[in-house]
Amino acid sequence: MLRPLQRRGLAVACSTTRLAVSQPGRPPQARRPLSSASNSFPTASQFNRSDFTGQPFTGSYEPGMPTSGPLGSTPAFGAPRITPKVLKQYLDQFVVGQDRAKKVLSVAVYNHYQRVQELQRREEEAAEILAKQERRDALESHPLEAEFPGQQRTVGPSASNPKSRQAAPLDPTDTVDASAPQLDKSNILLLGPSGVGKTLMAKTLARVLSVPFSISDCTPFTQAGYIGEDAEVCVHRLLAAADYDVEQAERGIIVLDEMDKIAAAKVSHGKDVGGEGVQQALLKIIEGTTVQVQAKSEKNPRATSPPNSYPSNSPLGNASFQSSGQGHPSQKGEVYNVRTDNILFICSGAFVGLHKVVMDRISRGSIGFGQPVRSATSSSTGRPGSSDTLHTEPLPILPGSEEEALYKKHLPFFTSASPATPGSEPTYFNALDLLTPSDLQSYGFIPELIGRIPVTAALSTLTQPLLLRILTEPRNSLIAQYTTLLSLSGIELRFTTPALHKVAANAFKMGTGARALRTEMETILSDAMFETPGSSIKFVLVTQAVAERQEKPIYLARGQGGRFHAMISTEESQWEEKARRDKKGQERKKGKGQNGGDASQNASSFQEYRKRAVG
Repeated sequence: MLRPLQRRGLAVACSTTRLAVSQPGRPPQARRPLSSASNSFPTASQFNRSDFTGQPFTGSYEPGMPTSGPLGSTPAFGAPRITPKVLKQYLDQFVVGQDRAKKVLSVAVYNHYQRVQELQRREEEAAEILAKQERRDALESHPLEAEFPGQQRTVGPSASNPKSRQAAPLDPTDTVDASAPQLDKSNILLLGPSGVGKTLMAKTLARVLSVPFSISDCTPFTQAGYIGEDAEVCVHRLLAAADYDVEQAERGIIVLDEMDKIAAAKVSHGKDVGGEGVQQALLKIIEGTTVQVQAKSEKNPRATSPPNSYPSNSPLGNASFQSSGQGHPSQKGEVYNVRTDNILFICSGAFVGLHKVVMDRISRGSIGFGQPVRSATSSSTGRPGSSDTLHTEPLPILPGSEEEALYKKHLPFFTSASPATPGSEPTYFNALDLLTPSDLQSYGFIPELIGRIPVTAALSTLTQPLLLRILTEPRNSLIAQYTTLLSLSGIELRFTTPALHKVAANAFKMGTGARALRTEMETILSDAMFETPGSSIKFVLVTQAVAERQEKPIYLARGQGGRFHAMISTEESQWEEKARRDKKGQERKKGKGQNGGDASQNASSFQEYRKRAVG
């Protein structure tokens, strides 16, 4: 009988594992498994198979096909959690149209996010190298130095020789900088009329970023020493948004709204303290300098939440910006030094009249079509002061048109979309897309400030179809807001399709952009929001006649839900029938044009070509 082997108190044999004894005429017994759970693991032969038989993935790789198997649902190795496309998709949920401006803004914010991550990685790498060097020095020191703290460090033989302390000759290889390239920032300038979404895009990005974010108005900015606010106030607000964490504030984003208000004014005598003086003060702040911020204690500080809070459903993940624990300043005179080298600046403004400067520059030479561009496209800017009214429909860029030639000359990668293409919004002419630094200098900006804002993006005037989409599509659309507002009182609010089209048409005639939609909604629903809360009214219906100011909203009490839905279906059916008749009329008109020849080819001038193509 085989006894268990013991070695200095350590038992080799146990109840679950026994040594197999080879006996003559019998094959050696297989070793028993250590536990019952090991039966679920595959054997070695299963791991060594190369044909992947019976497994949910193959042994071949096709680049054009999606990856199958266990790694099919995982992202690419090293891919960031957020991309410019992800940021643009998030902006699309709240801002309708303005695709080019959203792309430019998404790329700039993505680059800023990447810069922040790279700076943090370099700092951590430098700290790790320094810690390794300190540990190496501690190991190479004399034992007596570690045992007796007061003992001086051992002096090597080279230190006692005076000749060895002489400066070594300069090696040419020492002048080569082998460090990683420094990542600079590219500040952005957003241009466009009022109510097209410039500030909305900046505020929307504030919900998804994990960096401090602040918006400052340039209107009250003046030179230092004059009544008003200094230009450094924008850095003060960013530091307060970062909960007075200097390290986080140095990687934040500042939006300078109403940038056109600091254009240099043509004064006959005296100083332009609110124009060129502010531009001079913003030069170093935008490029990079150290700003001393003197914190002020709050009278009633809010202890429940920090100054800025971000939702958890952002593309950056659940991790939102958190301060490092410095908190609010305890003393009134505490001073913080904030560097602006890595702060991204986004400047925005309406720039009223700038389109005239652009069109005057373009119209100087011969454009070959016999008509000045300014007179044909002044309505596309949507600004007062032109010969056209504010509610003139913007001019679409048609293939082969004069506007397309101008766009391709200034924007080589421009491609125009035909208005007849289903499912695509045509590109409208915007003079601010053809902007150059010389135009900004003519408008009143100094060249030093223009050079520090290299990226420009122009936003176009909102058309009536875009206003209709703004009214219904975004997550926080006005229809959703007023529906939720009345539902708090137990009232169901509905708009018919003809009513929505009429609201968008009335808002487009006002010429104030998307803000006109709220004006229309308040005008239509003012009576309903006064009478219905607390009454027996359960349903409120807004029809086309209500939107046209011909009658008041329709009120229905509880139990009249069938009549409520019947009235909605009746007006929707009439609208669909009218749309069907209009479509047939357009097809009939188009057929006549094809029988008589192409109308655009028979046009005798470019003006007739444009009228027939648009009409």
